[in-house]
Amino acid sequence: MIAKRKDAAARAEELRAGIRRHERLYYVENRPEITDAEFDALMRELKALEEAHPDVVTPDSPTRRVGGAPVSELPGVRHEVPLLSLENAYDKAELEAWRTRVSDRLGGRAPEVVGELKIDGLSVSLVYENGVLARAATRGDGTTGEDVTPNVRTIRSVPLRLHAPRLPRLLEVRGEVYLPTPSFKALNEAREEAGEPLFANPRNAAAGSLRLLDARITASRRLDAFFYAVARWEGDDPPESQEGTLKRIGDLGFPVSPHWRKVDGTFEAIWTFLEAMQRIRTGRELRFETDGVVLKVNSLADQKRLGATAKSPRWALAYKFPPEEATTVVTDIVVQVGRTGVLTPVAEFEPVLLAGTTVRRATLHNMEDLSRKDVRVGDTVAVEKGGDVIPKVTRVLLDRRPVAAPEFVLPSRCPSCGEMVVKAEGAVAVRCVNPSCPAQAKEAIRHYVSRRAMDVEGLGDERIEQLLAEKLISDAASLYDLAAADLAALERWGEKSAANVLEQLSKSKEAGLARLLFGLGIRQVGEKTAKVLARRFGSMEALAAATEDELTAVPEIGPETARGIRDWFGIGRNAELLGKLRRHGVRMTESPAAPAGEGPLSGGVFVLTGALLRRTRDEAAAAIEAAGGKVTASVSKKTTAVIAGEEAGSKLDKARALGIPVWSEEELEKALGRAG
Repeated sequence: MIAKRKDAAARAEELRAGIRRHERLYYVENRPEITDAEFDALMRELKALEEAHPDVVTPDSPTRRVGGAPVSELPGVRHEVPLLSLENAYDKAELEAWRTRVSDRLGGRAPEVVGELKIDGLSVSLVYENGVLARAATRGDGTTGEDVTPNVRTIRSVPLRLHAPRLPRLLEVRGEVYLPTPSFKALNEAREEAGEPLFANPRNAAAGSLRLLDARITASRRLDAFFYAVARWEGDDPPESQEGTLKRIGDLGFPVSPHWRKVDGTFEAIWTFLEAMQRIRTGRELRFETDGVVLKVNSLADQKRLGATAKSPRWALAYKFPPEEATTVVTDIVVQVGRTGVLTPVAEFEPVLLAGTTVRRATLHNMEDLSRKDVRVGDTVAVEKGGDVIPKVTRVLLDRRPVAAPEFVLPSRCPSCGEMVVKAEGAVAVRCVNPSCPAQAKEAIRHYVSRRAMDVEGLGDERIEQLLAEKLISDAASLYDLAAADLAALERWGEKSAANVLEQLSKSKEAGLARLLFGLGIRQVGEKTAKVLARRFGSMEALAAATEDELTAVPEIGPETARGIRDWFGIGRNAELLGKLRRHGVRMTESPAAPAGEGPLSGGVFVLTGALLRRTRDEAAAAIEAAGGKVTASVSKKTTAVIAGEEAGSKLDKARALGIPVWSEEELEKALGRAG
């Protein structure tokens, strides 16, 4: 028995070490070495081993990332080193005043400064004892925070155990937990479809997610983090500068934002850096929201000499970017019916230039959001773009409201089919529950043929409406019943247009399981989740047969998503739709990606920018992933190469600044093994 326990303990530690390494490679360094299936197999083996031998479980085991039972409340934690707030600056004069104060206190010397893009999230403090995560706490009031250790354990990029030749006996790091903007968008879409209140912004969503009493729900939210400071370092060779701090904690395994730079203390150098960060922010390449830059005196000795006030350190400053906001006049409020029947009010307004594009409308999400903001036709409103590119109405300028502007009232009947709408008790969303509603059919078909789903060119909104009106289609499967003669006879079509669309539809049958799952519009199954499901289960049949427990065993799938998937497969008309698609020859399996170490681009991280000529961006990304590589949205030091097409933008500039190789399309084709 003793020998068996020793064997189990040794194997468990071997598995834990391997899983930690692969988590770091995947979530922090963006260079995975094994497939998702291989990683899942390691995790399942460790979980089974720990269940069979509970005495070998350790506090830092990767199996604890999924979260445990809910707690009744979050305990308070007193910070040994207070988390002070930062002084803010909003213009050149305030920035120069801070720089002058720093210089005066250092005897007229202008010290080096480290600038870091300010992450708009929730501040946290993590304590490691002998390299193992012991406690995580929120900032709170700066003196006392809340213990959120179980929730922080669910963040995949946060190391549970540190690995280095020499570790400090005690280490306290400070950082920011944030919700990536794609995850924020997906979370709000799911909440809107479920009739739940929307989060106002990614920061509120991150704060709410991190402070949940049930860590299992936190795990499903896909939070991330960046770290930027050391509050305590008890051990040999502590860092002596902010630059050294960022490098050292990065070496220890903490995720560090790539958007930082050391500059000299002149106003010109600091301002040039701020302008560069502003361009990165407006370039929409970031996966998180930011509202400014944090400037810190680089030398920790100088920081100590400068000290702090009761509220803020004198050696740091938060420079806030000006808000990207414009004002315009609401000309109408219309109601759209989505593919799940949800009625969404949309504000239409006079065209206005915002963040480089002209916008004419913005969703008001639901009646609760509209009522809270009290938007009315004729109102002058402020419009901005948040973390993603979707414009939103932020507030009404009430002093400019026209006299007797009528309050908007949501219709009691569906504007598309005329049926009565319903609102479930306790829900926010108002829905049309008529399964034959033309608007729902149109939206479902539009989503099915969209570029990121089945990618059928030539079927835009007007043509889909025309085909529905002519009763040639009724759902996605009926698209494959279309005949050339029927299409060619329609107004504004012709034989060539008909042939092109039918060719595109035939091609779409081989799109694969991931695109099909996304195109079916299953609630909470976005593009990334569809890929995860396709790779994990391999076929529609296997996914349809999966239980909720089997679904939630996939690290990226939470309980809500699992229930949504099971509910979808349990609806009769969805089973009929799949049957018709199958009879039309639509492929419901997924071709596996190249195994780790076998593809020509295995282990590489690539970024696409500009217009490509040989392939679409999606096709190029799919080819890279099939060859074992990974495609990311932003350039970092971990990027293997940037593939630059025509009119490449700021990503190309950043690649050159970081010394990242830049490939042409021809070089990509050669790397893929298709010399061109």
